[in-house]
Amino acid sequence: MRIPRQPEVNIGTAGHVDHGKTTLVEALTGKWTSAHSEELRRGITIKVGYADAAVYRCTGCDPPAAYNTSGECDGCGGEPRLERVISFVDCPGHESLMANMLSGASAMDGAVLVVAANEPIPQPQTREHLQALRIVGVESVVVALNKVDLVSWRGAMESYEALRGFLEEYGYGGSPVVPVSAQRRLNLDALIQAMEEHIPTPRRDESKPPMMQVLRSFDVNRPGTELGELRGGVLGGTLIQGVLRVGDEVELRPGIFDPERQRYVPVTTRVVSLGTSAGLVEEVRPGGLVAVGTELDPFFTKGDQMVGNMIGPPGELPDVMDSITMDVELLPSVVGLAVPTRIEPIRRGEPLRLNVGTMVTLGTVSEIRGTRVTVSLRRPVCPPPGARVAISRKVGDRWRLVGSGRLVERWRWRRTGPPAP
Repeated sequence: MRIPRQPEVNIGTAGHVDHGKTTLVEALTGKWTSAHSEELRRGITIKVGYADAAVYRCTGCDPPAAYNTSGECDGCGGEPRLERVISFVDCPGHESLMANMLSGASAMDGAVLVVAANEPIPQPQTREHLQALRIVGVESVVVALNKVDLVSWRGAMESYEALRGFLEEYGYGGSPVVPVSAQRRLNLDALIQAMEEHIPTPRRDESKPPMMQVLRSFDVNRPGTELGELRGGVLGGTLIQGVLRVGDEVELRPGIFDPERQRYVPVTTRVVSLGTSAGLVEEVRPGGLVAVGTELDPFFTKGDQMVGNMIGPPGELPDVMDSITMDVELLPSVVGLAVPTRIEPIRRGEPLRLNVGTMVTLGTVSEIRGTRVTVSLRRPVCPPPGARVAISRKVGDRWRLVGSGRLVERWRWRRTGPPAP
C-alpha cells in the first residue's frame, strides 16, 4: 500500500495476548509489524512495531463500504478521496511486556482495543491495557470484537453484552464496538469508519520549538562496513510540537551515561536525514512515526539504548530530573491478575517502576505526605509537557500496574559544563 504523505495521527492497538492485534494491523496496512526487531526502510524508516496506512473514502459509495486503505473501490469503481494517513502503534499483549506497552501508549492519540469473541470477557491483559490507556490519558478508543467468525450469532451477542458492561466499568461506555474478523478481512470498512468518526487528529502547535519523544533507536550499519561509510545513529519517535528540519542542531535529554562522571549527560547532534513511510523528506511535522538520522555514534543508539530521551533545540527542552514528586492515585485492585488483589498503600523505601513518557525507570520512594509521593530515580527523566506517570510495583514475580501520578514539582538536574559533543 502506497503512503502518499507523512502520517498525522498515531492509533495504537491494545488487548490481551493472541487476540489478533498484529493480524488486524496487517489486515489494515498490509504489513506484519513483528517481522524483524530492527527492520528499516532505506536505512531510516522504522517498521518494527509500527505500520502506516492511508485512509480513503469513495465518493460514490455509502458508508461503511466507502472506507478502505487500498485506495481502490471494489463497489462502484468510484474515485477514492484521501482522508488522512495513520501510524499504527502495535503494542505487545503479554503481561511481561507491560512496560513496552506503556511506552507505546504514551505516543497514542487514540487506540483500538482488540477483544477476542471466542474467549471469556474480559481477559487479564484486556483489563490491564484498558486501565493503562486511561492512566496515560488516551480518551478516544474504538473496540474491535475480533474472531466473530469462530462463534455463533448468539455467542457473538453474548460477547458483545459482556464487553459493553466491561467498557462501562472503566469509563469507556461511549466507545463503539465493531465486530470483525481480522483473519478473514471481514467488516474492516466499518472499523475504519469508526476510527475516522471517533479518533480525531489532535491539533498540534507547529509554531513552538520542535520536541520529540524517542520510541526506538538503531544502528543501521551492517557488520563490516568501512569506517568512512558508517552512518550515524537513527532515532525513531513522534513529534509532539513544532517542525523538525534536516540540518537542525538538536539536544537529547537526559542523554548518555558517562562512566567517568557516573551520571547521564545531555548530548547535541545534527539532523542529517528525516524519513517517514512516504520516503525521505526535508522536514517533519507532529503526528505519525518519523525516523531521524543523526551524527551520533551508532554505538550509543543500537538496541534501543536511547529510548526515553527527548529531542529538541539546545536549551529548549524541559528540565531533567533525578527525583520527582507526584500526586498519586492508586487503583482499587491490581489489574492483570486472574483474581483481583487489593492494592496496599505505597511505603517509604519501596522500589517502584515508573513510565514517564517513553522512559522506563526504577526508583525508590524517599518521602510520602498523604497522596504526594517523592521518588528518587535510578535513571533521570526529561518529562514531556503534561506527562502522566504510570506506577508499577512488584507483585509476586511481575511488575504490575497499580496507579498513576501527576508531576507537581520539578528539580533542575544540575550539570557541570556544556552538553557533551
